[in-house]
Amino acid sequence: MDMNVLIVDDSSLTRKAIRRIVDMIGLDINEVFEAENGVEALKILNEAHIQLVLADLNMPEMGGIEMIYHMRGNEATRDIPVVIVSTESSTTVIEGLLADGAKDYLHKPFTPEEFREVLTRTVGV
Repeated sequence: MDMNVLIVDDSSLTRKAIRRIVDMIGLDINEVFEAENGVEALKILNEAHIQLVLADLNMPEMGGIEMIYHMRGNEATRDIPVVIVSTESSTTVIEGLLADGAKDYLHKPFTPEEFREVLTRTVGV
């Protein structure tokens, strides 16, 4: 399954680390797109065919929660799975995100095995 992935995080180091793990675990990824915040992510989502979004919560301009809200309100992006990749540890916040449309949650820092496990659950890779 060739898929396009969008990594949304304001840290270029985190985006690089996620990209490296995606390469390392040998997923069938066609192209990896990157955005620094939700505003950039929504632009990319409107221009490219993305099958999976990996997004941080706390970013300048537009965070992950607001981005998911916008995605769910748009017919073209509402069904794209979003995995939150964050240091957020409040179960209340995480449960709320999952109830509001996030597909899964991955706590930073994470191992390649945890990453693969979440992607397997989310998109069946």
